[in-house]
Amino acid sequence: MPNRAAILNLPLDAYKKYESLVEAGFVRAAKFLHRLHIFRVFDLRYQSQVVPLAAILADLGDACEHETNHAKLVRWYWNGVFGELYGSTVESRIGRDFLEVPPWIRGGELPTTIQESTFRPDRLKTMRMRLSAAYKGVNALLMSVGAIDWRSGQKFDHTIFFGEAVDIHHIFPKEWCLKQDLKPEVFDSIINKTPLAYRTNRIIGGAAPSAYLAKMEAGGAESPAIDQAVLDSHLRSHLIEPDLLRADAFELFMQDRQTRLLRLIEDATGQKIRRDTESGVGVGADAETDDETMESELTMEPAE
Repeated sequence: MPNRAAILNLPLDAYKKYESLVEAGFVRAAKFLHRLHIFRVFDLRYQSQVVPLAAILADLGDACEHETNHAKLVRWYWNGVFGELYGSTVESRIGRDFLEVPPWIRGGELPTTIQESTFRPDRLKTMRMRLSAAYKGVNALLMSVGAIDWRSGQKFDHTIFFGEAVDIHHIFPKEWCLKQDLKPEVFDSIINKTPLAYRTNRIIGGAAPSAYLAKMEAGGAESPAIDQAVLDSHLRSHLIEPDLLRADAFELFMQDRQTRLLRLIEDATGQKIRRDTESGVGVGADAETDDETMESELTMEPAE
């Protein structure tokens, strides 16, 4: 497999020969990622996966725009993310994917990355850090499948994402969870988080879900009332069962949403996740919890 030294030893003539093709590949890669609702470099845990992505797209050319080919490439990408396969031995995997993915898209054998990708159901419980590839993957997937903002009812396209300062926020707020003596290693997981606009998160505050939903339905001076059926539809777009939120049923909510998120990942990767592989909350846990302060620091207020 080609390594970094081989690339650095690339003759100038060879570089000039492929320069435009490589540049076009990275442009296509940016467009591909935007279609997956990955809008910022910050949201790319494995930036190294962009390298084979760009190379594959350069190799495929216009064929990558075909719906069937695009769907295959999306599947490969999410297997790399949720299998967390680009965290080590990156150079060999980059080379292998470039050699295996284009032939597979053209009708060949399944790439090694998809064959080796696995996801444990208990991993959702331990994904609490923004540094986790799968953590960021769930957030992007939710937006990709049609999650809409609870307050505005708008989908999270590129304009809304930046204009409304969309970020990952708690569903059962941290303040409420602490008052219920819930542990951060439980309520800080991605199961209890979802993409929301800055203004929507301000309405939520630290209140119980039943309270902030009632507040949104009642409306106020700055926000008009939202019909309950409409709000329920918004919640379901985030794979949230409204009745569990209105009942402040944290444990049932966590169980239900974990199941829904696992189905989401299965659909994205084309892999069946074995439900009998759960091994406890602590297994594979991220090193630290995702600090709410970090969320506020990384979230800009929306442009006026």
